[in-house]
Formats: sequence, structure tokens, C-alpha cells
Amino acid sequence: MPELPEVETIRQSLLPHVVGTVVANVEVRERRLRRPLAADFEQAVRGRPICGIERRGKYLLFDIDRGEHLLVHLGMSGTLELRDSTPDQPHDHVLFHLRDAPRLVFNDPRRFGLLRVGRIAELDELRSVGPDPLAEQWSAERLRGLVRRRKLPIKNLLMDQRVIGGIGNIYASEMLFRAGVRPRRSAARLRGRELTALASAMRAVLEEAVQAGGSSISDFRDGTGRSGYFQLQHAVYEREGEACRRCATPIRRVVLSGRSSFYCPRCQV
Repeated sequence: MPELPEVETIRQSLLPHVVGTVVANVEVRERRLRRPLAADFEQAVRGRPICGIERRGKYLLFDIDRGEHLLVHLGMSGTLELRDSTPDQPHDHVLFHLRDAPRLVFNDPRRFGLLRVGRIAELDELRSVGPDPLAEQWSAERLRGLVRRRKLPIKNLLMDQRVIGGIGNIYASEMLFRAGVRPRRSAARLRGRELTALASAMRAVLEEAVQAGGSSISDFRDGTGRSGYFQLQHAVYEREGEACRRCATPIRRVVLSGRSSFYCPRCQV
């Protein structure tokens, strides 16, 4: 599933191409997504200008004027890509034909993605999105308030979208390595210096990942079709048995809530 860096990469890659354009037409080929497309979806978007693109956690919000937004979530396998003369592909479910710009195509093999139109207050998906770790006000104090009295493993807390928006399995593992904290540690028991290190690591890892265009683990690409390369910098994720880049100790894997977590038993305590 695309995480915060991948979604932010898509947002940044689309900005110079689509902001200021108009959705001339909408072509829906498959309505059965995670939540079926509204019957009036095409009408709600057709003829609307794209005034800006924001991100909330893993959600993209296209400002289509008059206080309304097009909300897009990529689900497990979705992509949102500009295409000019490229032939149609399997699983191209929604095509936005833009005026004086390439088509913007939503492709989603597993159909876990989501597209909705409405005012921010009407988009109930956003109500459960926690604070953004790339926001200016992010700090160790903010993180301390979020983990207080929460006894679940810190890895689980980082991935809880209601607590912190946008972090998934890849980046939670990388952040914890950078901070020197094992994924099984109780969130409530982390010491002040560990929370300070983790808050800093969260921002650093996410900023570096965005700069690298995200992690193209399988087929991720940005809005212009480019792959990311942050996967080349992964310190622990999916490196079980390989030597730690810092101390050469073999990386270990542990399963938490059904998800694999990777860590260095020497660098993380």
C-alpha cells in the first residue's frame, strides 16, 4: 500500500501539470471500488477546475472549487498517473480527461481504492486521520502526548492511522531503526530521549523518502510514471538475515498484529 511518502510524491508530481486545468470529461469503466462510485460522480467532477492538491495522511484532496474536493485513496494497489498517448491498460477504472493536459488515470487491480466528492466536513474518512508527522508543528512533545498511557507496541501505534496519519509498515520499521527502538517496545514505556530520537527519525525518514520519490517495492510510480528509489536505502525493511548496514548483525523479523517487522537486535533496544 502506498504510504505517506508515496502519496506525497504523487501529489508533488501532479501539481505542475494539473493545477489550473479543467476536468473536461470523466470516463468511469468500473464503479465497484472499495466504496462504489456515486451515481452522480461524473456529473460532480465534469467541468470543474482543479485549484490545488492537498494531502491528509494517505489521502489526496483535489480542490475542485466551490468548497468541494475530490478525495482519492489508492488502497492497496492503486495508481494515479498522467498519460498522453499511452495505450489503455487493464484495471484503468476512472479516466479524467483534462483540458490542455494529459489524461489523469486511476488504475487499481485490487479495487481497494476510493474516490469521493464532497466538502471536507462531509468526507467522513478524514475524521479518523491522525496528525501529520511532516507538519510544521510535529515535535517530540506532540509524539509524547500521543503515546501517553498507550501500552501497545510502538510499531503498532506508529501504523495506527487514527493516532498518526500516513505511516505504514515500511516506514515504521525504518523510523524505529533510525531511533534505536525495537518494534515490540511498549509505547508508554519509551523514555524521553527515545521519544525525542523517534520524533526526529520520523520526520527525517519521511523527508528523505519523499526526496527519493518513495519506495518502489513492487510497481509504485509517481503521477508522471517515474519509479522511486528509497528502497535502495532501506536499513531493515525486508532485509531479514542480511547484515545490518551499521553493525553487520543479521537483521531479524518479528510478526506484530499479522505484519512483519524488521529490526537490528544490536542497534535497537
